[in-house]
Amino acid sequence: MPENNSTPVILTVDDDPIILNSILSTLKQEYNVRPFTSGETALKFLSRNMADLILLDYNMPGMSGFDVLGALQADPRLREIPVIFLTGSVNGDDEIQALEMGAMDYLLKPFKPKSLQTRVHLQLELHRYRHRLEALVEEKTEELRQINRKLEQRDKTTLDLLAMAGDMRDHDTGEHIERTTGYARVIVNALVERPTEGYILTCDKASDIIEATKLHDIGKIAMPDSVLLKPGRLTDEEFKIIKTHPLHGAKMLEAALAELGNDSLIKEAFDIAYCHHEKWDGTGYPQGLKGSHIPIGARVSAIADVFDALTSARPYKKAFTPRESFEILYKDSGTHFDPHLIEIVKNHESEFEAVMSEGKKGEYS
Repeated sequence: MPENNSTPVILTVDDDPIILNSILSTLKQEYNVRPFTSGETALKFLSRNMADLILLDYNMPGMSGFDVLGALQADPRLREIPVIFLTGSVNGDDEIQALEMGAMDYLLKPFKPKSLQTRVHLQLELHRYRHRLEALVEEKTEELRQINRKLEQRDKTTLDLLAMAGDMRDHDTGEHIERTTGYARVIVNALVERPTEGYILTCDKASDIIEATKLHDIGKIAMPDSVLLKPGRLTDEEFKIIKTHPLHGAKMLEAALAELGNDSLIKEAFDIAYCHHEKWDGTGYPQGLKGSHIPIGARVSAIADVFDALTSARPYKKAFTPRESFEILYKDSGTHFDPHLIEIVKNHESEFEAVMSEGKKGEYS
């Protein structure tokens, strides 16, 4: 920092003592002038101190003005100090080079005192203005960041409430959503950590899949209570009705996409809601998609959804143990489920069990 916070520090570098004295007498009434007769001594001073502006001679023994300017520009701490070249050279190329290297102004010697005062005052004001502007931009940027964070949190809360509204028609609590999201997170994180051809996810895509899994059963909002809340097994006719929930979910999310444009999260939620009952061998519904034609988010969600269903008790069935549930998943690898994703489950069983135990108590023995 400058030695005196109230008085700008002007560093002058010139091998001519007469010039240094002239600068000192011209500027000392307004500024704290620090004269140096070589670039080396000036840089040594700057290694421990700061300046508000530098007046730099071009032609000096040892380090030239260009050498000093290059050293200043190479130092992140010093490169923002405005530099005015003071030189007796009338070579236009030197002026251009100085400005291209980062000098803010170029003044010929001998200079008029008033001209020097004006140039120094102007550069200091410009420097202050630039810093005030940068601070203002940073302040406004942070305000925008906070607004965006609030909007993102509001959107997340809205998404969670919408997912819970659908889930609580089919379950007593919203814990099914939390668990399926947790299982999806385990698989997606493994895909991100170990990219494999055909399974490469960007961070944004990975995040969208995890969040969108919450909405996999949103279409159940449209299911009649007599079918959705039936305590026993469904008849064939009732099962046909339940099988329409991916279509209803897709229709709801398609309407949202029409309003929001090509929002990546809603698009992912559309794919998952529409396709999470598709099967790897093409025998699923509602479209009969096969293999990699099934969106990867839906393939992930299918495993998460089925594992939670297997480990959850229903009026018509007991909860399977984790071991039993894993074996059912593995048996259906390549038919119901994507084999590559099932291999990930095999390598992360403990994480699946951790998610399950966090949100489920006493449902299996």
